[in-house]
Amino acid sequence: MSQSKIHKALRKRILVLDGAMGTMLQRYKFTEEDFRGERFKDWPSPVQGNNDMLSITQPEAIADVHAKYFAAGADIVETNTFSGTTIAMADYGMEEFVYELNYESAKMAKKVAQEFTEKEPEKPRFVAGAMGPTNKTASMSPDVNDPGFRAVSFDELRAAYKQQAEALIDGGVDMLLVETIFDTLNAKAALFAIEELKEERKIEIPVMVSGTITDASGRTLSGQTAEAFLISIGHMPLLSVGFNCALGAEQLTPYLEVVSGKSDFAVSAYPNAGLPNAFGEYDETAEEMAAQIKIYLDKKLINIIGGCCGTTPEHIHAIAELVKDYEPRPLPELNEAEAAI
Repeated sequence: MSQSKIHKALRKRILVLDGAMGTMLQRYKFTEEDFRGERFKDWPSPVQGNNDMLSITQPEAIADVHAKYFAAGADIVETNTFSGTTIAMADYGMEEFVYELNYESAKMAKKVAQEFTEKEPEKPRFVAGAMGPTNKTASMSPDVNDPGFRAVSFDELRAAYKQQAEALIDGGVDMLLVETIFDTLNAKAALFAIEELKEERKIEIPVMVSGTITDASGRTLSGQTAEAFLISIGHMPLLSVGFNCALGAEQLTPYLEVVSGKSDFAVSAYPNAGLPNAFGEYDETAEEMAAQIKIYLDKKLINIIGGCCGTTPEHIHAIAELVKDYEPRPLPELNEAEAAI
């Protein structure tokens, strides 16, 4: 059902993705006690900074952030699960809660999405299950003295991502978003896990993939150019491919031109609100960011647009207002998978 709806929506208009969850949560100024809540008040190690666990300990705040983004004009919100794998949760010793936090995050986002869809049936709202890159890399050694060493194996990543994807699907997400990819091998493990799950459950679920160009060299952290990244994942049945994070909208343009010109998938972009200042904060206003994104629209580069670090409902509102007047990047004829739905 949702797969058919998302494909239809993509052909009609440019879809708007939400902005940064972390930026919004900073506004709450949650303390260690707030992060712990009643449930984890006796947890043996500090948990402040574990934003994903707020889906369990501060669910109202997470639901409120989703609602603010939908109200600002977003078509799609991401679940609060960027670090929702056993690999990332090991930092807090909270691996055992991974299924629960993903399931609850998905359920909550879906509830908010349904409320908005009921109010505006002509603008259905969707939920993307966010699957972040983890804090380990399968392609590179973290030890300069031992280049052959790996902190994580492909199979460990596959198992962790499979558990996350399972919980997100059970919680009701409309699609999965493998995002902020700095190492394509990590992403391949996630995509392999999703394909495995689809086969086992005999289900279809759209999959978005979003890489990260880390600096002016135009490469991902593991050394791939935009085109190489696309080639590495292009054999998978994807809904969209694109880039997020690391760069502001203007700096991202040449890499979007590459994937837009060479891909049959929908193209997504959710850049940061400019580049961080000396204090690691983002100063670009909603108007400034929207003005830069206009280049994507004039060049017909994108189908999905949103914001990453430093972006707020104000940024998303400005973007949503802007894209109303533009046609989406043309997509090829329906493929077999879409046509069968």
